[in-house]
Amino acid sequence: MPTLVGRKRPVFCLVAAAALTLAGSALAGNGGFAPLPPHSPNAERITTAYWVVMGFTAAIFVVVEAALVIFILRYRHRGPRMLEGDQVHGHTRLELIWTVIPVVILAAIGTVIFYELPGIKNTPPASAAGRENIRVDAHQFYWQFTYPDGAISINELHIPVHGVSYFDVHSQDVIHSFWVPELGGKIDAIPGRTNHIWYEPDAAGTYDGRCAELCGLYHAKMPIRVVVEDEGAYKQFLVAARAQLGKAEFQGVCQTCHGIGGKGGYGPPLAGNPLTQQPQGIETIVRNGRGKMPPVGRGWTNAQMTALTTYLKKNLKGGAVGG
Repeated sequence: MPTLVGRKRPVFCLVAAAALTLAGSALAGNGGFAPLPPHSPNAERITTAYWVVMGFTAAIFVVVEAALVIFILRYRHRGPRMLEGDQVHGHTRLELIWTVIPVVILAAIGTVIFYELPGIKNTPPASAAGRENIRVDAHQFYWQFTYPDGAISINELHIPVHGVSYFDVHSQDVIHSFWVPELGGKIDAIPGRTNHIWYEPDAAGTYDGRCAELCGLYHAKMPIRVVVEDEGAYKQFLVAARAQLGKAEFQGVCQTCHGIGGKGGYGPPLAGNPLTQQPQGIETIVRNGRGKMPPVGRGWTNAQMTALTTYLKKNLKGGAVGG
């Protein structure tokens, strides 16, 4: 005859496992069950859909696992191991119930998803003057943002608060994925194809994202920093971005592999390298790549290339640039 401790051991193990799982998720915060707080209408709809699906699946998990434990304890076999148990030949009403309930649940989830989907995909109405159309180019291993007036930034995207920003997303090499969780869903950057996404941030601040598609050796070095600011600060940034383009290219592109200040990393040191004083040689390598180095400057304009070569020639002649 099993002891009381022996009979309760499975229940104790199940409760302990559930407690550890939930505790880990709670301590993880937004790295656990909870999505990041949304700050754009499309992100809010994604969050709503997430919690609806989570609610149904959590309820199903609890009901199924509770029933499993009850049946294991209540109907466990107590006779000789070779004794055949009672045979069940069907229960029409029960079978109808467990068929209809999943259909109803799937219909409810589908209704919510299809209700929220247009608000996720469709861009809110905005006049041409009231919408920022920004081009996003994904490269191995950085993000380039081109603004309506031609200004360019690397890895750091600036957009005005309470305005609609519309993005044309491109890739210059392999498949990447543009994702800023607090502002919207993921959108893939695919070579030869233009995809689209939009944000309408409701609060100024800084929002972090990254490439969500494994795109190569330095995939982890593709952060996205979105700075949401008022219209005046946004205009000032565009002016500054034009003046600082060469520096932004060096810090956001070259330093990723060649180390802080060009002192060396995965790639060889650039500081003091005579090649940095040869604009034509730099342009050839940057546009076409060399060895393990991808063509990081594929698709760059002449103005972009001139900004980089001018910066290198000025700042790396005698040694490393300060980080």
